[in-house]
Amino acid sequence: MSNQMTPAAQPQGQVATQRKPINSLKGILNANSVQEQFKNALGKNANSFIASIIDLYNSDSKLQECNPSQVVSEALKAAVLHLPINKALGYSYVIPFNNSKKDANGKWVKVLEPTFQIGYKGYLQLALRSGQYRTINADVVYEGEYRKVDKLTGEIAFDGEKKSDKVVGYFAYFEMLNGFKKTLFMSVEDIARHAKRYSKALKDTAYKKAPSFDDLMSLASQPVTDSNTVGWTGNFHGMATKTVLRILLAKYGYLSTEMQNAVVNDTEGDEGEIRDNNVSTFGNSQVLNPEDATFEEVYNQP
Repeated sequence: MSNQMTPAAQPQGQVATQRKPINSLKGILNANSVQEQFKNALGKNANSFIASIIDLYNSDSKLQECNPSQVVSEALKAAVLHLPINKALGYSYVIPFNNSKKDANGKWVKVLEPTFQIGYKGYLQLALRSGQYRTINADVVYEGEYRKVDKLTGEIAFDGEKKSDKVVGYFAYFEMLNGFKKTLFMSVEDIARHAKRYSKALKDTAYKKAPSFDDLMSLASQPVTDSNTVGWTGNFHGMATKTVLRILLAKYGYLSTEMQNAVVNDTEGDEGEIRDNNVSTFGNSQVLNPEDATFEEVYNQP
């Protein structure tokens, strides 16, 4: 009779240890190649950042259902941008989402996958690092504060008197060192429609069914508070403020290499938004004159 132990005969503690997702994550993080990548990105701060990945993973049961290698890869995106992933800080996040994938049998199934997402403070940090901005700000707009917009210059006046705590929209503003300045205002309705159209997070989350437009409008009617919750359903005002700032910077701001990477990697601003913004900005920038066209006659050959 063989003395080799079967999995069922192994000590329960050993089996439980082997099956813990956190051990798989730690094993990946301890690999020399992974350690080297974080050291190249963060230098002497690599160890503390790796510790924050473990803390985040331990505190999120849904994240533990994701592939640990993918969690590390998404966290590395934050490391390259030198942005912490601690949820309480609000700079960047690694969030699990339900994505549709085909299994081995060709059937579509929902799979939890981690996704890097940059926060409002993260965009501010990257913009300030570029050294190109004199002033940059974004915030909510209460009823009565939004007064008028100059259609010629695009300048918006928010010097009206606040009438209530009802939020009617969100603004973002920046002024660069060369004097160029720009403001963007989006109403609550504009934000809700934009989120439903472009946000990957609202297609189908790992936690609950995707909210409707009316659900988002209901969230927008709630009081503004300092919240560490991530996502539209948990922090609508924070996500809306970040959205306005991201759109303004992506369309009119100075985009450093870090900022370009942030915009591309942000799940809230997918390729559809970038495409539509480009069409809106450049779609009618050139007028075609048919008289300037050249042509060549083509003859049918036997």
